[in-house]
Amino acid sequence: MTTVEAREILERLERKSSLNEEEEFELIEALRYMIENTGESKYSEWLGGIYYDKRMFDLALKYYELAEAQGSIWAWNGLGYIWYYGRTGAVDYEKAFSYFSKVKDYVGDEIGEFTRIEASFKIADMYKNGFYVEKSEDKYVEIIEDLYKQINDSDAFLPIAEVYTRLASIRVKQGKVEEAIDLYFDARNDLVFRLKYNRFFGDLNRINWLVNDLYKLIEFDKTDFDLYDLFYLLKDEHLVSFKYKRKKHEIESRKSEEGEMNIRFDDKWYRNISDFFIKADLGKESIEHEYDSLTDWRVER
Repeated sequence: MTTVEAREILERLERKSSLNEEEEFELIEALRYMIENTGESKYSEWLGGIYYDKRMFDLALKYYELAEAQGSIWAWNGLGYIWYYGRTGAVDYEKAFSYFSKVKDYVGDEIGEFTRIEASFKIADMYKNGFYVEKSEDKYVEIIEDLYKQINDSDAFLPIAEVYTRLASIRVKQGKVEEAIDLYFDARNDLVFRLKYNRFFGDLNRINWLVNDLYKLIEFDKTDFDLYDLFYLLKDEHLVSFKYKRKKHEIESRKSEEGEMNIRFDDKWYRNISDFFIKADLGKESIEHEYDSLTDWRVER
């Protein structure tokens, strides 16, 4: 492989919404080549992000730390998440707070508004939970309210779902249920859009929590639902159908002897609902990517 060939691979595969195993291998090899032969931090950041998405957190940490050593400021947020959640087996809230604060307080255009807001709501979470800092619900609410104003005053692509779901929970506690419902629906739309192009496990977790929180506030309508409502519906045993390109498909939830809800999609079984969303596909595309083409949802039983 040469530098020119590696760049051509990266440019070709970067544009694709999903990669097969061969393309993913090709992408990773090209990134490794560029890391070894250019020393540019953007390739280490990219590879760290790929491994984070694949939940290979030891490798994500390795490449994020390499990117930081190469002068990257973008790697700070990834490192903050690794230490906040203890992705490699050890939680370190002091390190997490330090990295998120670096992002939040950085002066310059290199860090975009999306990343800065992302770091800010994680700092807010630390105040809410008393992680490393003194617990303060007031500080948490103050930060989230301020981030909501920033998003409303901007036309840029920003982390709407993360801020809106946090604010929705605040509004519920304040007794402003209708406002909370509107925020949940806006957040849901944001996540649906993201998941069409990137089946990121973090966004799948978010929409799972969101759907179940939403149905604490409104009644589930079996005549009007879609793909992501399965997070709520398939907590119990059900058989659901939908159509894709005029062909009928079935999704069934069935409780195992261990008490876990196994999921059948046509003739294929998945361990649970999360496993289904991570792996299920329709031909060459993920089921999330085909969201707008899934029609005629029905609860069969």
